[in-house]
Amino acid sequence: MATLRNIKRRIASVRSTQQITKAMKMVAAAKLRKSQNQLLSARPYAHELDGVLGNVAGRLKKGSHPLLESRKVKRTLYVVVTSDRGLCGSFNANISRRALQEYRDCPASEKAVLAIGRKGYDFLRHRGISIAAHYIDFLNHMQFADAQRIAQQLQSWYIQKKYDQIYIIYNEFKSAVQQKIVVEQYLPIQPALPGEVKLPVGFIFEPNPERILAELCPLSLNVQIWRILLESSASEHGARMTAMEAATENAADMIKELVLFYNKARQAAITKELNEIIGGSEALQG
Repeated sequence: MATLRNIKRRIASVRSTQQITKAMKMVAAAKLRKSQNQLLSARPYAHELDGVLGNVAGRLKKGSHPLLESRKVKRTLYVVVTSDRGLCGSFNANISRRALQEYRDCPASEKAVLAIGRKGYDFLRHRGISIAAHYIDFLNHMQFADAQRIAQQLQSWYIQKKYDQIYIIYNEFKSAVQQKIVVEQYLPIQPALPGEVKLPVGFIFEPNPERILAELCPLSLNVQIWRILLESSASEHGARMTAMEAATENAADMIKELVLFYNKARQAAITKELNEIIGGSEALQG
């Protein structure tokens, strides 16, 4: 009977875990819906702004703005975007391993990482990677001001020539069950090639292209960081929802197996008791 009690306790424990994972799936689904709506609103603006910036920069001479200046790459910075919490499948592990690979393969003589999210920060720090700065515990309630603060830090480092090239590694949201790891150059800004400029011939800039560029550069970089954070947030919630759904289904399968095992053990115990009773009765009649 002690074995039966242990099985019943295990069934109760798995059912309790199943309720937790089911609740976490529902919470992740609600957060995903909110993040997805924000992302779908921000994407078109970010892409169009990036296109306008590239077109304007493509019409000016090289070196028209410090953020457009291409230099010999001696110092490279990687911005790695992960989450602050786990229980989202391989979301953090995949991007952390990709960041580690990019860091080790980088030919620059000096390289460092700016970590956004606790999971990536812990993963890279424990492997001896140089961490230039880290931003944690704000992703669940992030605002545009958070993205602006990170973007301004990166722009300041680039203008001061602390780094010659900056890349961002993040998960691009495709669907709740699919995320794509992207390694994207953030600085220097890439101007559009002459054949890619879509502005009409004779387009008039007011007041002048340099002034417009000076306004567009920081604005576009701020918006790009905001879009990337939204991409990562939606990807995280989608990955967590998928992971919790799988955990809930696994718990249901485990409960079925344990109930079957419990019934077999109970039947065996009853059969054993019956055999003992019958054996005792036969012995008395002996």
